[in-house]
Amino acid sequence: MSRIRIPPGLTELLQGYTLEVLRQQPPDLVDFAVDYFTRLRDARAHAAVPPSAPPGDSAEPEPEPEPEPEPESEPETEPQPEPESGPVADANSDSEDDEDEEAPAPSRFCRRVSVCAEAYNPDEEEDTEPRVIHPKTDEQRCRLQEACRDILLFKNLDQEQLSQVLDAMFERLVKVDEHVIDQGDDGDNFYVIERGTYDILVAKDNQTRSVGQYDNRGSFGELALMYNTPRAATIIATSEGSLWGLDRTTFRRIIVKNNAKKRKMFESFIESVPLLKSLEVSERMKIVDVIGEKNYKDGERIIGQGEKADSFYIVESGEVSILIKSKTKASKDGGSQEVEIARCHKGQYFGELALVTNKPRAASAYAVGNVTCLVMDVQAFERLLGPCMDIMKRNISHYEEQLVKMFGSSLDLMNPEQ
Repeated sequence: MSRIRIPPGLTELLQGYTLEVLRQQPPDLVDFAVDYFTRLRDARAHAAVPPSAPPGDSAEPEPEPEPEPEPESEPETEPQPEPESGPVADANSDSEDDEDEEAPAPSRFCRRVSVCAEAYNPDEEEDTEPRVIHPKTDEQRCRLQEACRDILLFKNLDQEQLSQVLDAMFERLVKVDEHVIDQGDDGDNFYVIERGTYDILVAKDNQTRSVGQYDNRGSFGELALMYNTPRAATIIATSEGSLWGLDRTTFRRIIVKNNAKKRKMFESFIESVPLLKSLEVSERMKIVDVIGEKNYKDGERIIGQGEKADSFYIVESGEVSILIKSKTKASKDGGSQEVEIARCHKGQYFGELALVTNKPRAASAYAVGNVTCLVMDVQAFERLLGPCMDIMKRNISHYEEQLVKMFGSSLDLMNPEQ
């Protein structure tokens, strides 16, 4: 049987359309598709540089009327309360072209040509751009590393990639009421918050409303860079603050390429996980973007009973033994003996009980032989696995039945502290 080849750019094109459908929920998908792809075609035509323009000319062409771009759906980062009701900010302010400056100053008079219809295939883009390096003091480097410590997009980078990202980031100080990014603008930078509070504002139907805030942590601006869409919201500083920016070129060269490789590795596996089969394709793609991979040696403890839960695990390869402390059996040292209650194999998951019930770990998990797990942190778990929550809650009663058969009680599961 001949193998079907997917044309370059098709995945990104359909992905953008799918996200818009999920966000706007149009009553007629065919009419919406005609309108959506017509706007993309017109925007691409308007963005083209006139043939008469001399090569390298930095002047912008005569502005032509463009259809107002639709904002993207939620980005992968989680704002502070008032979530879910609207798109999280995806924005930025433009930086000047002078790369000699350590922190490029934002400019509203030198906009990039629209990229909302630009197809991007990470595999086809050659790595010919010179590395961007903004010198930093030791004190700045320490502050930057701390700000980036919990950024999901950076968690799957190797040490060399992370070093290049940190080298390329620049500090931007903001004042009260300063617009960091504006809805509808093209994306030039990804931002990590070091300190400060920020409002997320979305304009729709001639009305502007707040859909959330950032409070001294988080990041924004990735969607416009990953999917070539206009900024989905406006970000305004409500206090003095400090941001770390990463330019579009470096972001795409390292972050987007890394995510594309990770997707190829994990997509088919994620599709085979029974728990995730009920999710839409776009929802599974978001999961692929935020999961990490961890390896464990034979006998190594992955989670411990009574510990605070911070992650959810899916077995990618190998076998994991789930054990619980018995209240009726004592170990040789006088403590409670651990009894195996289950084994998890490829495609099965564990660690969800504590996240669903908001209690400490109810059991311990150990690697049997060499084990590889896909790991998702608690923030991503709560944000992306909502549609699977009912399935996981149903499984709690199944676990209880197993414990009743083994111990005559389910208290070990529901009250792990006792």
